Amino acid sequence: MAGFKHKNAEDPVMSPGISSIIHEPSGLDPGLFEIQEAVDLEGYIMEVSYDGSTSKAVIYVYVEEDGKLYKVYDKTGHRPYFLVDLEPEKAREIAGRSQDVVDIYRVEKFDLLSNRKVMLTKIVVRDPLVVRRLRDKYPKTWEANIKYHHNYIYDNQLTPGMKYRVKGSRFDLIVNIDMDKVREEISEIFSGEPEYVRETAIKWYPIFEAPPPRVKRASLDIEVYTPTKGRIPKPEAAEYPIISAAICDNSGKCKVLLLKRGDGEELKALREIEKEGAEVRVFSDERSLVVALYREIARYPVIVTFNGDNFDLPYLYTRSRKLGLQKEEIPIVIRETHATFKHALHIDLYRFFKNRAIQNYAFEGKYKEHMLDAVAQALLGKGKLANEEGVGSMSIDELARYNLRDAQLTIELTTYSKELLWKLITLLMRISKLGLEDVTRTQVSTWIKNLFYWEHRSKGYLIPSEIDLSIKKSRKATEAIIKGKKYAGAIVIDPPQGVFFDVVVADYASLYPSIIKRWNLSYETVDPPEGMCSKLEPIADESGNEIHQVCMDRVGITSVMIGLLRDFRVKIYKRKAKDKSVPEELRNWYDVVQRAMKVYINASYGVFGHEKFPLYALPVAESVTAIGRMIITRSLKKAEELGLMVLYGDTDSLFIWSPDQGKLDKLRSWIYENFGLELEVDKRYRFVAFSLKKNYLGVLQDGSVDIKGLVGKKKHVPEFVKEAFAEAVGRLGSIETPQDIMRISSWLRDILQDIYRKLRDKEYTLDQLSFKMTLGKPLESYTKNTPQHVKAALMLAREGVSISQGDNILFVKVRGREGVKPVQLAKVSEIDLEKYIESLRSAFEQILAPLSIEWEEISGHMRLSDFAHA
Repeated sequence: MAGFKHKNAEDPVMSPGISSIIHEPSGLDPGLFEIQEAVDLEGYIMEVSYDGSTSKAVIYVYVEEDGKLYKVYDKTGHRPYFLVDLEPEKAREIAGRSQDVVDIYRVEKFDLLSNRKVMLTKIVVRDPLVVRRLRDKYPKTWEANIKYHHNYIYDNQLTPGMKYRVKGSRFDLIVNIDMDKVREEISEIFSGEPEYVRETAIKWYPIFEAPPPRVKRASLDIEVYTPTKGRIPKPEAAEYPIISAAICDNSGKCKVLLLKRGDGEELKALREIEKEGAEVRVFSDERSLVVALYREIARYPVIVTFNGDNFDLPYLYTRSRKLGLQKEEIPIVIRETHATFKHALHIDLYRFFKNRAIQNYAFEGKYKEHMLDAVAQALLGKGKLANEEGVGSMSIDELARYNLRDAQLTIELTTYSKELLWKLITLLMRISKLGLEDVTRTQVSTWIKNLFYWEHRSKGYLIPSEIDLSIKKSRKATEAIIKGKKYAGAIVIDPPQGVFFDVVVADYASLYPSIIKRWNLSYETVDPPEGMCSKLEPIADESGNEIHQVCMDRVGITSVMIGLLRDFRVKIYKRKAKDKSVPEELRNWYDVVQRAMKVYINASYGVFGHEKFPLYALPVAESVTAIGRMIITRSLKKAEELGLMVLYGDTDSLFIWSPDQGKLDKLRSWIYENFGLELEVDKRYRFVAFSLKKNYLGVLQDGSVDIKGLVGKKKHVPEFVKEAFAEAVGRLGSIETPQDIMRISSWLRDILQDIYRKLRDKEYTLDQLSFKMTLGKPLESYTKNTPQHVKAALMLAREGVSISQGDNILFVKVRGREGVKPVQLAKVSEIDLEKYIESLRSAFEQILAPLSIEWEEISGHMRLSDFAHA
């Protein structure tokens, strides 16, 4: 690394404008990382976990007034348990003389599957591990696969993210809204709903109205020296020094801690960074830097990272041990599922943004990749600083700026747009009944499961076992078209190939959730046991065939829960978010409320239709898709009667060619009258070009381009191809008329000719031509097949470069037997032009295919040999 030298603690160098080179006292007081215990306070429940040392649940409560996190130990005597259908004596006999069994007694539950009360035996044990050991001894168990801290939340009916008055064994929800007015509003809006639905709506209302906690938090990002570009330091080894760490908090304060490197002149450059508002501290040795970092983060109750679970925290922990810090001096805790802190809660934004429900529904697909640069560019309009040579070769001021930018982006993702992300996380906690660390790391299926389990427990319902559901709800009536699926899915209308101008996309608002509510679909209502229901209605598919029956004399729990979220969003919060008479700050909150609901609503069917979901019931999943196909089929027939031309349809949307507004309004009215569904105009394309089913290219009114499911999409493409593709897409956005389409071939030809010329004249750098792939296994593991990036890695290894699993390998395609070379060993003159033209073709055919343009039309007249030998 250029200019990098290890300095000892006696190094006397001073930096003008920067505090003297620091050597921190080597020890850390473990008390610095202890969360104070409390028994009487008001604050927001942020997380619940199990403390093995005390064998108790511990609740983490944040108090706004002093910006601190407190821990409250359970005072109710709550213990882990599970249920069996044996008499207590028999249950005790099977358990044996185990000292781990605390109590065994009878409990009453209501079993929705059989629609009756049942008596079961509750086996209470000392700790959660005992449940795991004992449950397999019994022929049948219920509620034995629930995490203990979740069970604690259900039994105490806690809602994380809400404010509570905690005193002794009591948790009293603090609700600062007029509940009498709430009852009036709910009674009016839900006037046609059963009492059970209205009561549930009243209970839920406060979680959407209570403001979010204002939580003091900071981002953390570290930089680690590596000897070669592309090397990813391994947390489990932590063999390289931490050379920089940056912290930015949500009040705007930033600090960067640096390991001394370079001479006095280089250090002077840090003065400019301080002038810009960040505090800069330079340390004489790595241990001092790490100790100072731990002292800094000890002040924050919530710490935010980007990929901290997989990198920053485990690297810091292992490196700290190598530097001689004792376990009690390190504030980091490495758990089975994630990494966190002794004194604080940890949000890893990488894992949160990677959640497809968050990506697609909360942020409407604005970011396509999950790394910090891609997410920040999409949401904040700015990204990471350039890192051409790797952090090991940066000057100390470049390193400081680079590290600071990452920390700034990370914290800004939680504060931008009036704290949209933080508010969203708070609402997701409240709806899912999950704590902060759980909700930001789990998928939407866990959120929905948790909400349903919480609601079952609140009503005294038995949570059904997966075995019961698979046996009692296994009747199948349709065959899947898609291989691997268990039942018939959505209908897809094949589009005519070609280009169509003025295309309206109309969506059925929340189609599947609306079906679940309207047809009362739930695991206990579809195909009920014979004699258990007095009012059965048939469920028919698109051909009119009866495939299942649904009980209508009681409201299904799935219908209630999904229906309520849908109705809260449509009937209340979408309207409040647009109501100009509501103060702006409150309107902003209501907009986040409806976004959070959208995540749940849109993801709900995908979850209930997935056989791995604990509440999955095949007849329910099958009924939803069958009703969906019936609605689409009948809507198409009505559209044809009205003289509307439907070009394409997929699951819950119709692409209608240049529709007459009056006829479109008639179709919408007919759909609402017949199915109780709203058909909404989602978007309007200037033009759409269809190639094959699910493959199309559309240009919206604002010039932005949609490319769906088209061929040639490649994750690993060189930078020059990405740039050329982006330019071509930009050109497409300028098309206004059919005449412009006729000129697209010449536009594309110009772009390609320019690329050909640059390739021929060797104007592209090796970096622009390079492919980047990660080494997924140790080099020696590749024994049968040798992928291109592995070939390049082997060449580096033969040159004495240390290569490890997880390293990013940068390579180019060259002429010759091997076909590739690592960037470090290649020359531009060796580039295989033909292979790069093929990469270009793969990308551009995404555009050409739906426009019915053949690749040869724009490239065939140019011979590669003309360039190869130029």
